[in-house]
Amino acid sequence: MAAAAASSSLPPSSQPFSPPSSILIIGSGVLGLSTALALARRDAFSRCSITVVDRSDPSQPGAFPSPDAASIDASRVIRADYADPAYTALGDEAQAQWRKQDKPTDLGAQGRYHETGLLLVGDATPPAPAAAPAGEGLKPKLTGVDYARMSWANVLSLASKAPDLAARVRELPNREAIRDALGTGGSSGSWGYANYNSGWANAATSMAWLLDQVQQTGRVNFVPGTVVSLERNGDAVTGATLSDGRVLSADLIVVAAGAWTGGLVDLAGQAVATGQVMAYLDITEAEQEKLANIPVILNLSTGLFIIPPTDRVLKVARHAYGYINPVTLANPPLPLSPNSPPTPEVSLPRTTLTHPSLTIPGSAATDLRRALREMIPWPALHDRPFSKTRLCWYSDTPNADFLIDYHPHWRGLFVATGDSGHAFKFLPVIGDKVADCIMRDCPAAFRGKWEWKVTAGSGSGAAAAAVFTEDGSRGGTPGIVLADALVEGEGVVSASE
Repeated sequence: MAAAAASSSLPPSSQPFSPPSSILIIGSGVLGLSTALALARRDAFSRCSITVVDRSDPSQPGAFPSPDAASIDASRVIRADYADPAYTALGDEAQAQWRKQDKPTDLGAQGRYHETGLLLVGDATPPAPAAAPAGEGLKPKLTGVDYARMSWANVLSLASKAPDLAARVRELPNREAIRDALGTGGSSGSWGYANYNSGWANAATSMAWLLDQVQQTGRVNFVPGTVVSLERNGDAVTGATLSDGRVLSADLIVVAAGAWTGGLVDLAGQAVATGQVMAYLDITEAEQEKLANIPVILNLSTGLFIIPPTDRVLKVARHAYGYINPVTLANPPLPLSPNSPPTPEVSLPRTTLTHPSLTIPGSAATDLRRALREMIPWPALHDRPFSKTRLCWYSDTPNADFLIDYHPHWRGLFVATGDSGHAFKFLPVIGDKVADCIMRDCPAAFRGKWEWKVTAGSGSGAAAAAVFTEDGSRGGTPGIVLADALVEGEGVVSASE
C-alpha cells in the first residue's frame, strides 16, 4: 500500500515513505486546506487523488468557511512574536508571504493584510512556578510578562538581521509608553514592546483566497458532508463515515478537523477543544477613521486583545484558557489503539449551528467590557450594546505546539491539529510543513514538538479535560465548563452569525 501501510511496529519517523494512491483530508480549515494545496502542488503526489470532506460546501455561496469555524470574520493577528524561536522563525517565513501585495492575486493584496503593528504587553506578576515534574513533557509555566520578554528577545534577534525591521521594534517599559504607542488614550499592562512588523489579516477573505488557490490546481475533489466516525479494518484506518451513511475510503486519512478532531480520534492528554469569547460592536464612520490604523494590542496576562476595526465593526476578544464542553458521543472517537477502550466523553465545540440561542457567559462579557474600557477609554463605546458575540473554538495542546504526525497505533491515519489558537497566521506556509511531515521529513525545528506524545496505556477519558495550554500566553482560569459558566450568569447577546 502507500506511506501509511508500513508496519506499525516501527516508529513513524523510521518508516520509509512512498506516496499513497489516495488521500482523504477531513476538514477544510487552515491546516486541512493548506495541506491539500501543498500536496496538490508536489510532484511526489502527482498520481495521488486528493479529497477534502467538510460540512461547508465551497460550491455554495456563503457556505465556506462554515459560520462556526475558527478562521472566519474580518480579523486575525499576524505576528512572528513568539516566546519560542522556532515559531518566531516560522512566523517570519509566513509574514514574507503576507507582505506580498503587488498583484491582486498576492495573499496580502486587496485588503487581506494590514501591517499596523502589535503591542505585546503583560502585567507584573509573581515569579513563574517551577517546571513541571520530569516526564510530563511540559515546559516551565510562564507568566504573561515572561512570554512577552522572551518574545521580545526573539524578535530582536530576528530584527538584528535586517536593519529596516529593527527600526520598527521598540520597548514599552511602562503604562505611559504603552498608552502613547496605542494612541487611543488607553493602556494595558505594565511592560511590553511594540513591533510594527506585525499586523492583522482578514480571515474570511484570506480563506477564500486559499480555497481559490486549491481549486486552481484542479487536483482536489471537495465532498460536502459531516464525518461522524472513522472506518477501520484491524489496525488500519481505511476511511470515514458521513452522517448520511456514505463511506469515503482512501489509502491515507488526514484528520485536520480543528476543535472537532477529538470527536473522531482519541486525543486525551494531548489536545482538548476550548471555547474562546469575542464580541463585536458597531461603530461610527468617525470612530472607524480614528481606530483604523491603531496597532493590535494583546495583554498576555489577561488574554484580552483588540484588533483595529473593519467596515465599522470593532472586535474585542480574549485569548485565554477558554471553556471546555464535555459531551458524551453516540459514536465515540477512534480509541488510542486497537486494544484500548473507547472514550465516549470528550470536549467538543458548542456553536450556534447546533444551539441557535447560544450566548457567551455574562462573566466573559464583563471581562470584554473591561478590556474595552481599559484599551479604548471612550465613554461613547463603553455601554454600547454588543451587536454580536461568539465562541471561537481552539484545539489546545499543553505547550501550544501543533500535533502533526502519523498515529503511532493506527496504520493509514495522520493527524494535523492542535492549533492552540495560532494556526491562521501560518496560512501561507503551514501546509508545506504538514506535507513534509506526511513525507516523514518533519522540519528540524519542530521534531519532538509536533509528534504524537501519548502512548497506549498512558490514560485517556477524563484526562482530556486536564489539558491546559501553559505557554504563558493564556489568562483566566483553566478548566471552566461552558454549561456551568452559562448557568452562573446570564449569557450576553446571541452568538448567531
